[in-house]
Amino acid sequence: MKCSFRGKIAGVLLAGGQARRMGGINKCLLSLSGKPLLTHVLERAKPQVGPIVLNANGDPADYVEFALPVAPDVITGSAGPLAGILTGLEWVAKNAPNCTLVASFPGDSPFFPRDLVEKLYQEIQAGSAMAYASSGKRHHPVFGLWPVAKRHELREALLVNKIRKVDRWTSQHKLGIVDYPVNTTDPFFNLNTPEDLAEAEKYFRVDANGLSNENH
Repeated sequence: MKCSFRGKIAGVLLAGGQARRMGGINKCLLSLSGKPLLTHVLERAKPQVGPIVLNANGDPADYVEFALPVAPDVITGSAGPLAGILTGLEWVAKNAPNCTLVASFPGDSPFFPRDLVEKLYQEIQAGSAMAYASSGKRHHPVFGLWPVAKRHELREALLVNKIRKVDRWTSQHKLGIVDYPVNTTDPFFNLNTPEDLAEAEKYFRVDANGLSNENH
């Protein structure tokens, strides 16, 4: 991504979920190929955006080693990923006013493409109000690019209209979708269960570079 693009875009790492299928543990701190899962996510996200905030509802002290600002959900009641996106938008409006867009990345997906934000931004330039990713005929709206200016509208959608599904909110706007092929693995593979963690370890064993090929 050109530096001029990167300066307009902040990032929010979504780690506010309850991880019920992992027994309620903090997924993003799990060890994957010798590093915390969140480290793998950061390695992919950092080159694609400017400032980054971590959306997490646990003890901020758990994340000291990552040297990131930590922002808990601004909406109470476990409102899901839309609450994390809103948290990112409101944090950026206050702390990074030069950024007009926020890219969201789940904290449990270590293989997302290294050109993701650039491609999402191209959809915004082409006239979409917001954009997100897809692969294998599945949409991945938590990998999205969101205008900071939509934060008031999103807050109303969450609090007044009780919208919880990202797709329901995006359906009200002109949406750009960036589709990626599924090769060795789905680039948007996320870790929900212990079996998923074992599968991710297998991918790293197959490719010691962390699946750093053209599509990953």
